[in-house]
Amino acid sequence: MYQIKKIAARISLHIEWNKAGKDHIVCLMGGDEHVGAVAVGFYDKSSGRSSSSVITNPGHRETDIALLGAKVISEASKSASVFIVGIHLDNITKKEIEEIVSVSREMIDELSVIIQEGF
Repeated sequence: MYQIKKIAARISLHIEWNKAGKDHIVCLMGGDEHVGAVAVGFYDKSSGRSSSSVITNPGHRETDIALLGAKVISEASKSASVFIVGIHLDNITKKEIEEIVSVSREMIDELSVIIQEGF
């Protein structure tokens, strides 16, 4: 298992990932950790495109991060991926949400570079 950690708003975010054969399993967690959304990413070798689908736990808002993460990781790895997101911060402000989303995207991009380099 490998990990990337960053601070956003008032919490620590971390991505942990493992390989399952040629595929990838990724968890992005922070604050009061839980399973808020799970996305599966696919890579179509014939078209060279990736796509993703998501299931979101009712009342949770991690859908966009999970979809993006699964798609980006599948594109980078040219394989399937599972991307789980669970981030919670009590009394969160709009500015804190924006910061957490931005840092999450940075972490996803950082992981995609690591994967492209041969993880």
